[in-house]
Amino acid sequence: MTGLRVLTLLLSVLLGWASCHPVPGRKNFNKLLLISFDGFRWNYDQDVDTPNMDRLAREGVKAKYLTPPFVTMTSPSHFTTISGRWIEDHGVIHNMMFNTETQWKYSFKTTQNKTEWWDNGVLPLWITAQRQGRKTASFHYPGGGAKYKGEAVQRSLVESYTHPDSNETEWRENIDIVMNWFTKEDFDFVTLYYGEPDNVGHKFGPETENRRVIIQQIDRTIGYLVEAIERHSLTKNLNVIITSDHGMTTVKKEPNVTEILLTNYIKFRDLVKFDIVDYGGFGMLLPKPGQEEAVYQALKNAHPHLNVYKKEEFPERFHFAKHQRVLPIVMYADSGYNINGRLIIYFNKGDHGFDNVHMDMKTIFRAFGPDFKKNHIAEPFDSIHIYPLMCKLLGVTPEPHNGSLAITQEMLVDAYDHLSSYKHSLEFLVFVLNRNPNLHLYLNTHL
Repeated sequence: MTGLRVLTLLLSVLLGWASCHPVPGRKNFNKLLLISFDGFRWNYDQDVDTPNMDRLAREGVKAKYLTPPFVTMTSPSHFTTISGRWIEDHGVIHNMMFNTETQWKYSFKTTQNKTEWWDNGVLPLWITAQRQGRKTASFHYPGGGAKYKGEAVQRSLVESYTHPDSNETEWRENIDIVMNWFTKEDFDFVTLYYGEPDNVGHKFGPETENRRVIIQQIDRTIGYLVEAIERHSLTKNLNVIITSDHGMTTVKKEPNVTEILLTNYIKFRDLVKFDIVDYGGFGMLLPKPGQEEAVYQALKNAHPHLNVYKKEEFPERFHFAKHQRVLPIVMYADSGYNINGRLIIYFNKGDHGFDNVHMDMKTIFRAFGPDFKKNHIAEPFDSIHIYPLMCKLLGVTPEPHNGSLAITQEMLVDAYDHLSSYKHSLEFLVFVLNRNPNLHLYLNTHL
């Protein structure tokens, strides 16, 4: 075999190897910022002036809408985005951590500090990326404060219980902090979470002037983000994805409808050992021993807008019920109907947690940066597919996941190729030779 043929064969082998193995220590990828605005319904920008979001649509990618996983709640949905796994695979099945034996239920913000709720064997992208040489950080993003197999995110800020959600000045300060992480500390991947417009949607309802006002605040914040990126000279090497976890719908209440009140149909004291209801349109029950069939029969046709299942019969399309944490009786209400347990004590005017097929549960997706096409409209897709896209952008070999890069590949510019900057690089060749000593002997013999 001639030296040229050997070299050609060697290069083809090396390039095949490189396609699955990013080079440690090399930065042949751009940085990535993932921003989530909690409860941003897919069409919230259609009845209010949003010049900055409109600009992003022209200068980047806009999906018609995004379908979140079921159950359409904050923690479960965010962890699907960051892990690329369905909820029944990653096990974060609710906003609240709960214990059926002690009867304890931990609030959403309290649960953020509970590693045992998040660490179920599925690695989020922060951990996968930093194990492959990337520097990662989480700013208030759900799950960012936990440890995974004993490993923490390299930089993590967790929301305090009293953290204000709608302070516009603080929103801008947070962006400045993140920009400094990218420029002064050389972080590669950062997730940033905002609790709005979810809180306003809950308190006032989605079809209100209050919600339109908070959307304008978000739009101004996006404008500030773009300015900050330019000010920190990150325009050419920072990709940004802006998305959300679920939508929002108006809660239906008396006297307009007959509300769902489970105690009208079952006696909790006699039949139920543990319940997690009174949390929007979703609920689960653990019947007392021997009472599962009685509870199911009593509830399955109790209310025309209540859907009740045994865990093993829950619809497969939700990819939800197979996890061991899911209780034996699973229920969800039709859009807008809350599930109340013993009393109707629910004050929210807007809510989520409903079937993700409903348009009111759909969310937004925007993306811009050097690796994204401009003025590109993407067809609707499931949020499960964001994970492989982020891995592609970061040059990270993904963990097993349920998404597909084929769904989002068309968003990327044609020239985008992780190998382009080093496929003919002498440094890359030396790196591989050092990892494969037998190649030295082969080359010395044949070249």
